Amino acid sequence: MAQAEVERSIRDWDAPGIEAVSPGVHRVPLPLPGDALKAVNVYVIEDGDGLVLIDSGQYLSDARIGLERALATLGAGIGDVRDFLVTHVHRDHYTQAIALRREFGTRVSLGAGESVSIAAVQDPANAPISRQHKLLELCGAAPLIELLRHLAPNEGDALRGLFETPDAWLEDRVVVDLSSRALRVVSTPGHTRGHVVFYDEGAQLLFAGDHVLPHITPSIAFEPVPSENALGRYLASLSLVRNLPDARLLPAHGPVVPSVHARVDELVVHHEHRLDATFEAVAEGRHTPYEAAQGLRWTRRERPFETLDPMNQMLAVMETKVHLDLLAAQGRILQGISDGVLVFETLPVAGAS
Repeated sequence: MAQAEVERSIRDWDAPGIEAVSPGVHRVPLPLPGDALKAVNVYVIEDGDGLVLIDSGQYLSDARIGLERALATLGAGIGDVRDFLVTHVHRDHYTQAIALRREFGTRVSLGAGESVSIAAVQDPANAPISRQHKLLELCGAAPLIELLRHLAPNEGDALRGLFETPDAWLEDRVVVDLSSRALRVVSTPGHTRGHVVFYDEGAQLLFAGDHVLPHITPSIAFEPVPSENALGRYLASLSLVRNLPDARLLPAHGPVVPSVHARVDELVVHHEHRLDATFEAVAEGRHTPYEAAQGLRWTRRERPFETLDPMNQMLAVMETKVHLDLLAAQGRILQGISDGVLVFETLPVAGAS
């Protein structure tokens, strides 16, 4: 694919409609108003006299309308959807599935590793935004907390009632047998602790959710209960997917691209460079995750931290923390706590007094 064509597909991937990507498989981008990601891909699989959907979109009137219009082009409606197979518990993948289950009785399945997050969100004493504030305090980002307090009411709180328990928990390596194909569930923790992808070996397709994205780097561990060594787990999950036979990449955000392997290799190199840059930030005297994040560049456009909006500054701090955690686990830096804040130091120089 020529570079100009690649850039055009990246630019236009979120246009409303439906795209046939493989016999019996269709990509439907559904809107995410106000979200920098612009849209989320839902994949519609024709299966006998019904439909199976990979992910569902966010519970929004525009997303429902977009899904209805897309299914109508196939001569179907939302009532023809038998199953939602959801890659992970983030609101833009899960909440519309639960809303439609309430209306149509559609079956919803989710990775077993997300049970911890579902339980946490259902706990009335455990507000999502307060959890993030506590983690930001630990990262030394008190000034950012003040910025976040002035935002509109947290959308995650508004959708909280839609984080119900699924009908089925999907275990690693289970095969979901459809009439038209077999989908292998592959556990890929990192983006969230219970993220899964669906591998269709017969059609050489990987429904990748947010695990592998074609033009952005997935955030790590932005979830109700962050896991230990989230970046290490993510890199291990990338290796696991890289060891599968190559397939077309069907991502949750962005266009379909020809090779999972090629994009995984790029992501691995990105994180190697990011670990080195984060190490250098500590060596320069930026000892907390907040300070280190301020010394790094962000997005494909290499933007300074201060030019990001508060939500993306929060994600940047969390991302920096998981890189610092992995550097400490690798023995490249030292980790400690000072006045309730995480601090990181380079190793003492041998022979120094």
